Amino acid sequence: MQSATDGSISGRAPGARRRPLAVVQGRQGLCALVREWQAAGQTVALVPTMGNLHAGHHRLVEYGQSAAHRTVVSVFVNPTQFGPGEDFSRYPRTLERDLRDLARLGVDLVYAPEAGDLYPFGTAEAVRIEVPGPSGPLCGAFRPGHFAGVAGVVLRLLLAVHPDLAIFGEKDYQQWTVIRRLVADLGFPVGIHRVPTVREPDGLAMSSRNQYLTDAERRRAPELYRTLLDLSRSLLSGRRDFQLLELEAGQRLAAAGLVPDYVAIRTEESLEPPDPLAGPEDWRLLAAVRLGATRLIDNVSAQAAGLQ
Repeated sequence: MQSATDGSISGRAPGARRRPLAVVQGRQGLCALVREWQAAGQTVALVPTMGNLHAGHHRLVEYGQSAAHRTVVSVFVNPTQFGPGEDFSRYPRTLERDLRDLARLGVDLVYAPEAGDLYPFGTAEAVRIEVPGPSGPLCGAFRPGHFAGVAGVVLRLLLAVHPDLAIFGEKDYQQWTVIRRLVADLGFPVGIHRVPTVREPDGLAMSSRNQYLTDAERRRAPELYRTLLDLSRSLLSGRRDFQLLELEAGQRLAAAGLVPDYVAIRTEESLEPPDPLAGPEDWRLLAAVRLGATRLIDNVSAQAAGLQ
């Protein structure tokens, strides 16, 4: 298996569609199929999701199909990553539609477990996984316990599937950083790959939570991406007054009706504040806002404006 890595697609992996989509809810059926493939020398990619799939998820699936012989998609709305008052109960659950989409895409296996399959002693008594470092700032400060829930469910999925690689979207950049640290620290033999954010034509990052937005909120939402791009332009122009830049970006978002939790300039590797004497090639710009009842996140490379 690969070591934890950012990864990239390096040519089409051997293997095409061979049989109808398999759907399993228990680990026994899951393990039987995955072990059969790996015994035959086939690599397996895992795409963890909470369902309600959109084009961003489809891109993750396509990446998996390009990087491995077989692709497994998990569909599970994980209760341990939702805090009190968050949207666990109303998070959209569209399994039948998701299965049709995944069959059309040529996925090999869907793992759609009940909570008891992943949490045999219940979520209240579940072992907690804390990842020091990248889980603390940014969304970690505004959603206490969120990344412990993410780390816990991802580790359970990796143990259930034992894939050769697992694939995550760049929109959840901090999540990807936490998972990569988790896997590296535990020495888990799986490659952790990330795929660039898929956006709507107006720049809004695709997310299952976008459907919560009213029409008026949806029209304002792309300001999040535009603000990050302008922050990138400021850094590329040579500005290094990070705190003032973050403040100005937050004020711009607030003026547009988006209430910022944070706007942050961070190093890509550790999410720590950057050295102003270093170059922006290793910096990441991240933001989270509240728009009505919806919380949106986004991020770009500090060089994003120069790459357009």
